Amino acid sequence: MVMSKVARLVRVGIGDMDIVKAPDRIRTSGLGSCVGIILFDEVKKIGGMLHIMLPDSSMAKKITMNRAKYADTGIADLYDQITNTGALPYRVQAKIAGGAQMFQFTSSSDMMRIGPRNVEAVKQKLAQLNIPIVAEEVGGKSGRTIEFDPETTQLNIRTVNRGESVI
Repeated sequence: MVMSKVARLVRVGIGDMDIVKAPDRIRTSGLGSCVGIILFDEVKKIGGMLHIMLPDSSMAKKITMNRAKYADTGIADLYDQITNTGALPYRVQAKIAGGAQMFQFTSSSDMMRIGPRNVEAVKQKLAQLNIPIVAEEVGGKSGRTIEFDPETTQLNIRTVNRGESVI
């Protein structure tokens, strides 16, 4: 008799990352201006999630910085982790969600456009690594919670005041 594995739900915090294999799923919440990046290999049924806060690690002031907080360093680290776990580099694809403009500012200062800048930085880094974005739900003014299932490669997105969608 084969015992089936009980699926776990792995939670990823803000400025954090993790990897799961089916049947496990992975979730993060609190995506306002932050962006959730999913890297996955649909054949191996492996998925990794990263919850970035800022576009660029050059803003980091600490010597021991949290690389998962930034699009440039976090995506590179997640890519390394997922390929070291068995995902084949040429099969890695991405889905992204988040990057909302949570607050309205009277100034048009680029520094206040954190959400749009995060999305831009994520897209640049994925392009640099030749990882195709196969689905995205970014922008808007509402926060999101996302959950990825590597078995189906579906990304469920719950948006504040907008309900659920699947990409």
